[in-house]
Amino acid sequence: MSAADVTLCFLLRDGDAGREVLLGLKKTGFGLGKVVAVGGHVEPGETPLEAICREVHEEVSVHVAPADLVLAGTVHFVFPARPQWDMFTTVYLAESWRGEPVESNEIVPRWYMVDRLPVEHMWADAEHWVPAMIGGRKLAVKVILEDDNEGVARVHSVDWKEAG
Repeated sequence: MSAADVTLCFLLRDGDAGREVLLGLKKTGFGLGKVVAVGGHVEPGETPLEAICREVHEEVSVHVAPADLVLAGTVHFVFPARPQWDMFTTVYLAESWRGEPVESNEIVPRWYMVDRLPVEHMWADAEHWVPAMIGGRKLAVKVILEDDNEGVARVHSVDWKEAG
């Protein structure tokens, strides 16, 4: 069974108190109750770039142009106890978009300080790669989850140039 193709986007801005990232409380489906990045599955026939533009609009009503997205890296999530949950994720950053994020039926968006991410409310793997990627480090990450599908068994991360 192959991993599902997924894509995520971190919208970044300079707020009054410093650098901020848009995350959201997941209201439905996979990750319910967790604070997550905006994103979702790549649909058949879509590229990850097309998918993230669609997902950002669907989830927070913001329009991001493909030219405004910067590739931050990839994360391969492996769920040994549930291989059908395996995901290969392409991660993007954006500092330019049109519109203001609003709540949808999937997510409640909120701006967080980049240096104070709510990791206690995120997936356990987030602290291992999110700060580096939103800080501008391009990475190829592999996350192997514990059998409970929550805890992190191992994280292997390499700089993009080494991943090739």
